[in-house]
Amino acid sequence: MSKYRIAVVVGSLRKESFNRKLANALARLAPPDFTFEQLRIDDLPLYNQDDDGHQAAPVLRLKKEVAAAQGVLFVTAEYNRSIPGVLKNAIDNASRPYGHSAWAGKPAGVIGISIGAIGTALAQQHLRNVLAYLNMPTLGQPEAFLQAKEGFFDAEGHIGEASRGFVQAWMDAYCAWVRHHNG
Repeated sequence: MSKYRIAVVVGSLRKESFNRKLANALARLAPPDFTFEQLRIDDLPLYNQDDDGHQAAPVLRLKKEVAAAQGVLFVTAEYNRSIPGVLKNAIDNASRPYGHSAWAGKPAGVIGISIGAIGTALAQQHLRNVLAYLNMPTLGQPEAFLQAKEGFFDAEGHIGEASRGFVQAWMDAYCAWVRHHNG
């Protein structure tokens, strides 16, 4: 049984999402005392403060899954130079009602991949601003702005040889971050 359960929030719903593929590949790079569980966010209602007193079952499920985790890994796409709406909606739903955020205190990692040369740099920066407000200690270094190009993933969906060392170093730093905040 693993000691560290990581809730993974993929900020893309696309069937062939590069970020879901990245989330799967990252989990394979983790040490044996870590498990990664991708959380479902596609069934959440649009956040509405009027619902704070009677949150929908999918919201309560998400909050329970986040609360049970020792860390959260955000693997996000970049839409229009920011985070996808579905990711922001998940964050808003699980942070409410005010004072009852499931995210508070959870050590976070932020990473993403895109076909663009700067990867998901702007989405990651916007997400870091949100996570700071939510009181989530977020790994600052190393940063990883990944470009989806030929060879980044191998035929089995693992990180390709040319990028494996860099991505492994990021994963090692994130796991150390989670251990530090759960020690």
